[in-house]
Amino acid sequence: KTDAGLYTCDIGTDVAKSKVSVQEKPTEITKQLEDKTSTVGQDISVSCELSKPDVSIRWYKDGKAIRKSQKYDLHQEGTRAILIIHDSTVKDS
Repeated sequence: KTDAGLYTCDIGTDVAKSKVSVQEKPTEITKQLEDKTSTVGQDISVSCELSKPDVSIRWYKDGKAIRKSQKYDLHQEGTRAILIIHDSTVKDS
């Protein structure tokens, strides 16, 4: 059920009308990414928390899009967005 619609106040001899629209709140990041330090060869996991679940997420490294691969695992658990960097190397810094 939605609250959006045309509302009227009718007194018989006159009518007042109001068009009501309700918009979703934009998704926000509620917990930022944290800096990580690791040794070569370890998997590194970074995550952030969002204000809503099931939001479309894009991950980037130095401005370049990251895609799911043998190197990177991207997934979401509810409001948590997680990036796992497998078998880290110095180049992952």
